[in-house]
Amino acid sequence: MELLHVVYKQYRWPFIGVILLSLLSAVLGIGLIAFINRELIVTLNSSLMVLPQFLGLLLLLMAVTLGSQLALTLLGHHFVYRLRGEFIRRILDTRVERIEQIGNAQLLAALTSDVRNITIAFVRLPELIQGIILTVGSAAYLGWLSPKMLVVTAIWVAITIFGGWLLVSRVYRHLEVLRNTEERLYADFQTIIEGRKELALNRQRAQQIFDDVYGEDARTYRHHIVRADTYHLSAVNWSNIMMLGAIGLAFYLANSLGWADTAVAATYSLTLLFLRTPMLSAVGALPTLLTAQVAFNKLNTFKLANYQAEFPAQRGKKAWQTLELRNLVFHYGDSGFSVGPINMVLNRGELVFLIGGNGSGKSTLAMLLTGLYQPVSGEILLDGKVIQPESMDDYRQLFSVVFTDVHLFDRLIDDSGQPADPERVQAWLERLQMQDKIQLDGNRILNLKLSKGQSKRLALLLATAEQRDILLLDEWAADQDPHFRRIFYRELLPWLQGMGKTVFAISHDDHYFLHADRLLEMRQGHLSELTGAERDMATLDAVKRTDTAG
Repeated sequence: MELLHVVYKQYRWPFIGVILLSLLSAVLGIGLIAFINRELIVTLNSSLMVLPQFLGLLLLLMAVTLGSQLALTLLGHHFVYRLRGEFIRRILDTRVERIEQIGNAQLLAALTSDVRNITIAFVRLPELIQGIILTVGSAAYLGWLSPKMLVVTAIWVAITIFGGWLLVSRVYRHLEVLRNTEERLYADFQTIIEGRKELALNRQRAQQIFDDVYGEDARTYRHHIVRADTYHLSAVNWSNIMMLGAIGLAFYLANSLGWADTAVAATYSLTLLFLRTPMLSAVGALPTLLTAQVAFNKLNTFKLANYQAEFPAQRGKKAWQTLELRNLVFHYGDSGFSVGPINMVLNRGELVFLIGGNGSGKSTLAMLLTGLYQPVSGEILLDGKVIQPESMDDYRQLFSVVFTDVHLFDRLIDDSGQPADPERVQAWLERLQMQDKIQLDGNRILNLKLSKGQSKRLALLLATAEQRDILLLDEWAADQDPHFRRIFYRELLPWLQGMGKTVFAISHDDHYFLHADRLLEMRQGHLSELTGAERDMATLDAVKRTDTAG
């Protein structure tokens, strides 16, 4: 299986060591059976040394078997730890538009269900490996005792394994459906949790989601998990009964057909009884490994960025003066909506407002400007030099952003990742009128459960603390009360400019357009700058003055 091949490539020598331990455990197990056969069945040795030797072999088998199982389990957990870390790192390095295409539900399912299933598989993997090794080793020992009986017994066991495999293959099919259904259930959970207020007000919608959306997915999950468990249990019971039948077959071949004496028949029966538990465990472990393979295959379908062991070293700040977007074009594949070509120059220290109707492309422009979306054509230039794809991460370090769907972090850090200056933080808290709302422990924020307007203020504090050159604010003032909205436009924005920030603000507040150095407008995916009379007419105050004058 591909999963085991990856483990072997990443942990070759530990994996080989674990297999050798498993082989030693199998050899000791077969040796113990041979000791019982020679000393207690064939020769009936009554020496006082037999019991200590038997107990010694038993303890040695227990120690080696436990050691091999623990070693393989430890190896598996190391692999899962590495796999999860690499997956998260790849998410962090993947382009934002790709993450948006995949969706939160699929990624959460991968980080929880898929990684958990791979972990469970490695916990059960020792049972599978030891079952296989013991079966092969025991077959060699039984062939040495009676080749004819081995042939018939091997055919019987082969039929047992083949029948078990047919049943387990049906398990695999249902597990694949279960994995896809699990993603839909995660999406349903997300809908129910995030839409809880609306669903509390509209019980008809709540019933529709519970019965038709969640209910259908839950019923599908139940159907396939029941089928998978049914085939799995059938495989276990088939193997169990057939192994008991093999014991009866061994006595029939020895006693009725005279192929061997009673001692050999007893040894065959003892060996088959010894194999019964590891074989059943192996059959039971196989579905978990199949589930892990389904999960591993799913992780490889996301087309994330390649894994990089180290985060790129941060370069020093560049004393830039102009930032230019030249002929940038971006397409949304599903909707067909496109933005561009965008041509814009942003000068250091400017306060620029971007306006436009809903769906005009304002937020898309913000994602292009910050380098979070990759345009299909066009260039970004800094002081006349084109930003190459390999330098895009350095370019993004120019920006701190407060998005409309703000996410709050609980650490205040500066541009180098160190704790922000406490004196500056306190001054910013006072300007944001949050000094009585935020509790700090060093640079850690203790209370993140805030109103939407307060969350936006805290997000602005986090962004300002980063001390980046450009501050992009996506409709930041929309959630503020009228009093603090006025403070934002008349006091905070000039204060940020005075700190040397270049501020690019998306806004609908036409009362305050006059405070901007420049006013840009997005309309149906195209950008233009409003100047002169067009800019005057863009503000509500200008419209009122025109009405009064008329």
